[in-house]
Amino acid sequence: MERCDYVNDSLRLIQNTDGLTFGTDALLLAGYITGKRQRGLELGGGSGIISMLLLTRNKLENATALEVQEEYSELILRNAELNSLSGRLTSLNCDLREYKPSQEYDLVFTNPPYMKTTSGRANDLDKKNIARHEVKGDIGDFCLAAGRCLKFGGSFAAVYRPDRLTDLMAALRGASLEVKRMTFVHADTESESSMVLLEAKKGAKSGMQLTRPLIIYTDKSHSEYSPDMKYIMENGSFPDYFKR
Repeated sequence: MERCDYVNDSLRLIQNTDGLTFGTDALLLAGYITGKRQRGLELGGGSGIISMLLLTRNKLENATALEVQEEYSELILRNAELNSLSGRLTSLNCDLREYKPSQEYDLVFTNPPYMKTTSGRANDLDKKNIARHEVKGDIGDFCLAAGRCLKFGGSFAAVYRPDRLTDLMAALRGASLEVKRMTFVHADTESESSMVLLEAKKGAKSGMQLTRPLIIYTDKSHSEYSPDMKYIMENGSFPDYFKR
């Protein structure tokens, strides 16, 4: 139940068709992260696509992906080898709630499960249920792991659902992570926000930049990307006015 696709940046990606596949949220999170850092940690690696995008775009020198499902931890290693990134991308099969790094990281990033275990319809396939629901850790656990693994002044980047933003903000403060930049994402100008992207820093003072919203499509039929989305697709990064 696998397929191999060509995705952004000429990457080849083996995906498990029984699980969650590469989507807009992963692409936008990789584009939202700015600068270049030495050591990065992905919480919930999935197929490894976000780490690989950051590595190929030279936003990261080296990346470690934590993945609680052994099948996906192995998939990350296969994808790294397929794209000649084995020397820069490491996969660890472990529970992020138990991970204690030997060194601190410059950047931690995540596309975490969005739904509580009591929300939505649980998928019959455990792998999808774990990816979508907080079975192996809630948003508080993800933020605590980020705070524990980051160096002082390090950055934490995440994509999340707007309807759970208050949970995320509370979890960030509880982990000594202060939001510095936030962007709401809308499918079109008439749709409510479907995603929120944010960057927080460990040990920072309060003070946040709320950027202009990102509109993905110019029309309700979703046939034409907006100029901002075209820029992201072509450059692998957001336009400068979305950055601090």
